[in-house]
Amino acid sequence: MTVRFVRPVSHSAYLGRRLALSAFLLFAIVVLAHRFGPLREPDFLALLFLSAAIAAASLPFSLIGLARLWQVGAEGGVAATKGLIYAALPIGTVAYGALQYYTLPPLYDISTDIGDPPSFIAEPHAPQQWLPRPAAVSAGERRVQLSAYSGLTGRRYEGALDRVYEGVRKAAVSARISIRRNQGLALVEPDLSERAGAKDDQAPVPDVAPVPMPRPEPSLDADFGNVGDVLLQGETRTLIAGLRFDVVIRLREDAETTSVDIRVVSRYGPHDLGFGEEIAEDFLDRLDTELLGLAGG
Repeated sequence: MTVRFVRPVSHSAYLGRRLALSAFLLFAIVVLAHRFGPLREPDFLALLFLSAAIAAASLPFSLIGLARLWQVGAEGGVAATKGLIYAALPIGTVAYGALQYYTLPPLYDISTDIGDPPSFIAEPHAPQQWLPRPAAVSAGERRVQLSAYSGLTGRRYEGALDRVYEGVRKAAVSARISIRRNQGLALVEPDLSERAGAKDDQAPVPDVAPVPMPRPEPSLDADFGNVGDVLLQGETRTLIAGLRFDVVIRLREDAETTSVDIRVVSRYGPHDLGFGEEIAEDFLDRLDTELLGLAGG
């Protein structure tokens, strides 16, 4: 009499694979919709946490499937292994973010000049939804940044403002920073008024001279803090997830040197997960390369 062995089937393994696959597909759709589509960051994070929760729920079923395979040789080992692989990406991404969140200081505004951070030309605003944060950065938070990122400092170059400006523009392009606004470019661009004056010197003298008008008195309310500054405001995104950051770069000429400072602000949330410091350092390293030989003390 022939004995036929019927191999048991682990239904938990197949259920774990289905849950993990759904979590992986949700994760992929959410990342693509945020990186290349209209999905905003608060919604992106909420859906990302949902995909990680589904992936976490699939883990016990996949592990039970592997245990059944080891104990009684039940079918479903391949399905359980695929479930673990599918679940790894959503869970790993959220775990990495949580590690950065709890090990790095809760900062969303990073500046190389903590005493006088570069000012935005137009203050960026974005609906925070369920990611509220303080309206302004306190002096204590600036000191926390100094302690956490003591090596993040501005640059000073022994070169003219226009020369450093060219390097800043090239470094911004290389660092994938899109410049949207600028202020103070009259300090570095050709003086068009001088060209117009040169043409006027060749014009015939009019018969009637213009009547001189009194010079207007300077206003005491005017802001003279940025008279000699060149400001470049732009934005950038992280390469994979596409997290948005607002950036302002300040050039300030002082005697024969030009200083460059950068400020990086996470557009959403009270924590930049350390990306702000990475963006600033990457830009400054590229700027050093562009202006090699002009670095001053």
